[in-house]
Amino acid sequence: MADFLGLMKQAAELKSKMETMQAQLDQIEVEGTSGGGLVSVKLSGKGEMKSVKIDETLIKPSEKEIVEDLIVAAHADARRKAETLLQEKMKDVTGGLPLPPGMKLF
Repeated sequence: MADFLGLMKQAAELKSKMETMQAQLDQIEVEGTSGGGLVSVKLSGKGEMKSVKIDETLIKPSEKEIVEDLIVAAHADARRKAETLLQEKMKDVTGGLPLPPGMKLF
């Protein structure tokens, strides 16, 4: 019975840590860039796009497709950075135990 109570206490602590981490992810921003810094995208720690910046030299009608591709690439860069940050935070919360494959927190 003592093991069960200890397990329940650990589960409650983990839940509390997860809630704290989720709140922190809303406050964290990561930035991804593409085109040598001509396009940048900022995401929250949860992967929500916060802003897009495009260098004015790219704003030409004839380069519309290039700009669109660069936005997608910058978003992908920021998303990778957010996922890496999340994995690092999860190691802190779970005491170094990795998340099972496919488990998503947001």
